[in-house]
Amino acid sequence: MESAAKASTSMSLPWKTRISLWAVDIMINQLARKDGTVNRRLLSLVDPRTSPSSKPINGVKTYDVVVDPIRKLSFRVYVPIQYALEDLPVMVFFHGGGYAVFSPNARYDDLCGRFARDLPAIVVSVDYPLAPEHRHPTQHEYGLDVLKFLDIKENRSKWLPQNADISRCFLAGDSAGGNMTHHVAQRASQLSFQQLQVIGLVAIQPFFGGEKRTDSEIRLDESVPILSLKRTDWLWSAFMPLDEPYNRDHPIINVSGPNAVDISKIGLPPTMVVVTGFDILRDWQLRYHHWLKKSGKQTYLVDYPNTFHGFYLFPELPEYDQLILNVKGFVHTVLNKI
Repeated sequence: MESAAKASTSMSLPWKTRISLWAVDIMINQLARKDGTVNRRLLSLVDPRTSPSSKPINGVKTYDVVVDPIRKLSFRVYVPIQYALEDLPVMVFFHGGGYAVFSPNARYDDLCGRFARDLPAIVVSVDYPLAPEHRHPTQHEYGLDVLKFLDIKENRSKWLPQNADISRCFLAGDSAGGNMTHHVAQRASQLSFQQLQVIGLVAIQPFFGGEKRTDSEIRLDESVPILSLKRTDWLWSAFMPLDEPYNRDHPIINVSGPNAVDISKIGLPPTMVVVTGFDILRDWQLRYHHWLKKSGKQTYLVDYPNTFHGFYLFPELPEYDQLILNVKGFVHTVLNKI
């Protein structure tokens, strides 16, 4: 599954995508205030939450589950109706947005719906609280709590379809959600679940970093969509605890750096790592892939050289369909080895 990319010097994007990226860039600049806070009122206008649909849309029905109303912990379930008589794996999905912006359903309904229909799988998209109002480790704790919730038979019987096989569970996420995927899986590997088994990870352009700037950060800064050094530094500052001194080599940020957790004896499952050519985080993601391999873990690298960070939110791009096919291939590869 590992694919090598040829170096590209420029992107060829449809005008629709270019206009959307221009709008997203302006939006994020307006959302992220200089004082380190987020304009939540504006965010609710530009990223409105969508309602679930019991009537299937493109073959997938959705509904929301509240795990803890006090903590506002919930998730959305995506159920492909044409596979009602087949046992399906469960994909727990963590959305991106630098831990500070975006909701799990507004921008991610299409992607999660495609995963549910095309893999096929029961997709559980987690709604976790955002920084800086809620800082690390809140998000990772919420992700782990969803796994604990799904592991309880009474909860599954009430909230998941009967064909959901929680013993075949994948964790997946993009950007900050990719970071979350690794850290939640690492913590989950230390627990004894009754039925739930995490058998695969899908880290889509995971949000990592470090103190020393990489070649991709220096070369692509201010010249590619979505992310810049200024923006990633702002996001890390909003995410990390105020009462805990840190630098970017903290193991939550630089997962494979000088302070990395020794995962060689931790039972992490096979991992698919997705990278792109026009992402300032590319080198950190490649280091993650090589670190997993060096630590004795199964890892599959998928490289799209001609696109940018967050491409999977733009269905008009050819890489969007390629991602769906690559994730499907990875899921089936893992399932066939069980």
